[in-house]
Amino acid sequence: MYFEESYIYHIYNMGNHKDLLFFEDENYRFFLKKIKTFIQPVSDILAYCLMPNHFHLMIRANTRSIETITSRFSQNEDCKIQKLARKLGTLQSSYTQAINKKYNWRGSLFRQKTKCKNLSDPTPVNQFYPQYPFICFQYIHQNPFKAGLVRKMEDWPYSSFREYLYNRRNSLCNIDMAKEILPLDPEYFYEQSYILVNTDGLDIF
Repeated sequence: MYFEESYIYHIYNMGNHKDLLFFEDENYRFFLKKIKTFIQPVSDILAYCLMPNHFHLMIRANTRSIETITSRFSQNEDCKIQKLARKLGTLQSSYTQAINKKYNWRGSLFRQKTKCKNLSDPTPVNQFYPQYPFICFQYIHQNPFKAGLVRKMEDWPYSSFREYLYNRRNSLCNIDMAKEILPLDPEYFYEQSYILVNTDGLDIF
């Protein structure tokens, strides 16, 4: 996992064997607190959504994201790792430890490899490329609605949709930055958000 400054990324992972990650409301809230603790200080969060067995983060890497720190790779070997990559690992491992302790379980909750798609890379020449970040933004917010978990997107409390809908400040997302780099229409944001996106053929997941 490698990040470049000012690039936008879609980061996601799910439970082992697609098992649940969140078992009660308290778990969702706890994970969001950990995102605020570990991810917000080292990146600009543009969108997020926690689903029962997976999570989505859309971030823009900044100078803090790409800073490198020394990490112990093995007993006799150190390695350099970017700060954001390290914090993503810490986010999931610390959540796993807390859940295992709470429910008296053992083992990892998450799949071993966290997926990370670069939405700013034009290498795969595609007619949809300029829209990649916006399509991903819409897709993330539409997840609970399309999955039938809620009748309205604003009814799902564990995504950033309501932060944008109500223009909340002091939230997880950098709303001002998102408005600068995404084609968000403040006047028609709600109607715009319910235009279901078609992700067929898009290499963003």
